[in-house]
Amino acid sequence: MLANVSGLQSKLKKIDNSKFFQGFIIFVIVVSALSIGAHTYHLPGWMEQSLALLDIGITVFFAIEIVIRFLASDGPKRFFSNGWNIFDTIIVIGSLIPAGGSAILLARLLRIFRVLRLVSMIPELRMLVNALLKAIPRMGYIALLMFVIFYIYGAIGSMFFADVNDFLWGDVSVAMLTLFRISTFESWTSIMYETMAVYPLSWIYYLSFIFLTAFVFLNMMVGAVLDVMTQETAAMRGEEVVESEQDKPASAADVAELKLQIDELKRLLVSKAS
Repeated sequence: MLANVSGLQSKLKKIDNSKFFQGFIIFVIVVSALSIGAHTYHLPGWMEQSLALLDIGITVFFAIEIVIRFLASDGPKRFFSNGWNIFDTIIVIGSLIPAGGSAILLARLLRIFRVLRLVSMIPELRMLVNALLKAIPRMGYIALLMFVIFYIYGAIGSMFFADVNDFLWGDVSVAMLTLFRISTFESWTSIMYETMAVYPLSWIYYLSFIFLTAFVFLNMMVGAVLDVMTQETAAMRGEEVVESEQDKPASAADVAELKLQIDELKRLLVSKAS
């Protein structure tokens, strides 16, 4: 019985790890994304029915695929220790919710999120998402520092420029929204020229703010993400090297060295026995 279970699990592992199966899953995900987009158009009745049948087939395929991956893994604990497996399971279970009744909105949303399974299937995309998630704490500190700068400049702008344009500089919160608009370079020169008509040196205020936000903090954000991406890329390449070495067959020199070690071990055992 155990041998049959082990044989079935090994077969499922081969299916799960096969490039054809992985490629077919990616194809189904792309078809699922196209069908979701097609539902947003006004289509003939026969096409709506065809898309509904296609959606049922895709849902059944994803359910079978997640079952194969679960059975091919080394137990539930090992399967759910991977965050991507948990994500895929939630998406697949959510897709099984009937698209009708009060849960129709939830069912449609979860069907849309099936497109995100493309991320879990492609290692390079998983690496990018992992790098982004790991970079969030660093980016959070940078964002906090940016908020402090925004608050200081917003308070200064509200004190000096409120009499020029109360709509843009009336209080700190509105001034910070104006500064965010300036940081995106959305018609910021018109705001600057308006205040320069009253305060000729106000250009120093705008240029120093843009220098900090658009150049310093933006590069700090990019640097934090690139640093984490470099680490994730090195880790992924290390895993690929380890897997390739494990799959690489032993060379003749390795076999000869192993035989010498076995003969030496036999001589030691014989000498101790005598």
